[in-house]
Amino acid sequence: MRFAIDIGGTFTDLVVQDENGQLWVTKSPTIPKDPVQGVLDVLEIAARDIDISLGELLGKGEFLTHGTTQALNAILTGNTARTALLTTKGHPDILLIREGGREKFNYVQPYPDPYVPRSLTFEITERIGSQGEIVTALDEADTVKILQKMPDLGVEAVAVCFLWSIVNPVHENRVGQLISENIPDIPYTLSHRLNPCMREYRRASSTSIDASLKPIIAEYLFGLRDRLNNAGFSGRLLLITSGGGVMDLEDVARSPIHLINSGPAMAPVAGRHFGHIDLGVDTIIVADTGGTSYDVSLVRKGTIPWTRESWIGPEWTGHMTGFPSVDVKSIGTGGGSIAWIDDGGLLHVGPQSAGAVPGPVCYGRGGQKPTVTDACLALGYIDQDYFLGGSMPLDMSAAKQAIDEYVAKRMQLDTKDAALAIMQVVNENMVQLIEEISLNQGIDPREAVLVGGGGAAGLNAVSIARRLGCSKVIIPQTGAVLSAAGALLSDMMSDFSQTHPTRCDSFDFEGVDKVLKQLEARCKQFILNSGFTMEKSTIDFSAEMRYASEVWEIEVPIRSVPITSSTEVNQVVDDFHKKHEELFNTIDPHAEVHILTWRAKATCKLREDEKLNLASSTKATAVKQDGSFRQAFFPGLGEVDTLVRFFKNLEIGEIVSGAAIIESPFTTIVIDPGASVERVESGSLVIYPYEKVE
Repeated sequence: MRFAIDIGGTFTDLVVQDENGQLWVTKSPTIPKDPVQGVLDVLEIAARDIDISLGELLGKGEFLTHGTTQALNAILTGNTARTALLTTKGHPDILLIREGGREKFNYVQPYPDPYVPRSLTFEITERIGSQGEIVTALDEADTVKILQKMPDLGVEAVAVCFLWSIVNPVHENRVGQLISENIPDIPYTLSHRLNPCMREYRRASSTSIDASLKPIIAEYLFGLRDRLNNAGFSGRLLLITSGGGVMDLEDVARSPIHLINSGPAMAPVAGRHFGHIDLGVDTIIVADTGGTSYDVSLVRKGTIPWTRESWIGPEWTGHMTGFPSVDVKSIGTGGGSIAWIDDGGLLHVGPQSAGAVPGPVCYGRGGQKPTVTDACLALGYIDQDYFLGGSMPLDMSAAKQAIDEYVAKRMQLDTKDAALAIMQVVNENMVQLIEEISLNQGIDPREAVLVGGGGAAGLNAVSIARRLGCSKVIIPQTGAVLSAAGALLSDMMSDFSQTHPTRCDSFDFEGVDKVLKQLEARCKQFILNSGFTMEKSTIDFSAEMRYASEVWEIEVPIRSVPITSSTEVNQVVDDFHKKHEELFNTIDPHAEVHILTWRAKATCKLREDEKLNLASSTKATAVKQDGSFRQAFFPGLGEVDTLVRFFKNLEIGEIVSGAAIIESPFTTIVIDPGASVERVESGSLVIYPYEKVE
């Protein structure tokens, strides 16, 4: 058996794949104070659904793939380790000055506080030149004195980032040895090993973030492993990374920065899969609606874009990870997002969230302010007696009362209109986010397919598609747990990079060949260490390239290595021009083209079959008739008799026209009047927002 678990802000999602390839889907409330207990709870529910004990279920486990927000939450809440930063003498303000950046064009805003305070930033006497030469030798005696002060200062982790260590790491390596000799209980991160990129701020920022996470993430991961082992699991524990793959627990514990965007990175993997098998498309907008956030990502011509522009917190004033990750944009608009009215009388939704505790008002766990879930319940979209299959009845009257008190009375609306206003604000926020990520990358939403994931995705999927102009929407049968489903489809992978600048018109064949061979050797070592053979693995090469007059690079795949002739160099340059035109709609064919960084990605296939066949649905505790009707409220129409169908009972090829609601124990899909939905071969629902399909 294989397990995939995604811990969200409100629910912990689980997908179990049994020996016959069948999937079992389960959700359970997240426990913020003890997320591992939430993992054990959701596994216990799955065991009951499959009619075996928890120990028996875990004992059959081959892999458990886990996505978590633990690293991101630690940073956002300030619960990381007290970290010191060692920098080259004369350069202590790397984290303060950044890349000259504050909010764009706002020159009166002060610089944000650095990730590591100046009081814990120490200048080390050393200097490496840009060609790797030693300009100033490392003063080891002075370095030891600085290190010996750290326990008294309460330092719990150390980040080391020296100038040009990416060319010659001798000083960083030696300082690493000195840390091990003098303060062996304090973990450290060396910048040239973690993130050997050219830009100093990004390298220093990623190194500091990684070091600060090591104590807390190691405690969490090894605690998770031990508690799972005690419960009966003896398989391989894998962690979802920001780059859209998985890594072994021990590897992630050594470089916990990989976990920052762990969960959201899997949604586009699943979205790409369903876009291909359901409609044969390769341009996809993936929208994952959870309880706390709304995450949007793209699949562009079958490829999932990645970015180094990942920020923790607000752009420009937060902290840049400087690490490649799947390009995911998020806003605080999910099922638990709170609706509120500002002093000017304007309605807002989020970013404040009721989270898992206390949760929306209708949960009856102490929530006081109305949320998106409360609005959907009041509109008739959610059945109060069938939430989570009836295991968690909802309080309709409490939801309406909260909407009346905090929204309807202030806006002089009745309850239903106020609830609809909440949803319209939510829709607009989501549309703006989708347009931002799609239009900025040259994708017209009207030409893309929208894949909806997360438990709340289907509540407004038709409304979102109509606003964007999308002609089709896919809601997979595993859509309620889209990120967890993506984890089952993911591969084990690791990226390696090395800086070696060269001009394409005077290409350094010998130097580049040496770099590519080193990267290939590292990939092969990763594959062997991960327990795979080369037959089930691939190594892909790419280069970060730019025009000589540009500041930023774009990544271009290298079709074949080694690069031994001008013809092969010209092919790389041609590919760069095509990628540049695709992204920016312009090229400069006569300009010099420079390559700064070479990259290699090792990928190991974890599964042969990519079909996701859902088993019979999780046992519902509520008894309900398929094909019944209930009143639901739609804009411009008011309350409408709405057909209610069970997701599992829809036959392949069956078409249902709106107004209709498709329900499962974990999700609700609203088919607005004038739209229709079809169950396709994979089990997914394909929604046509504008037409009734015959």
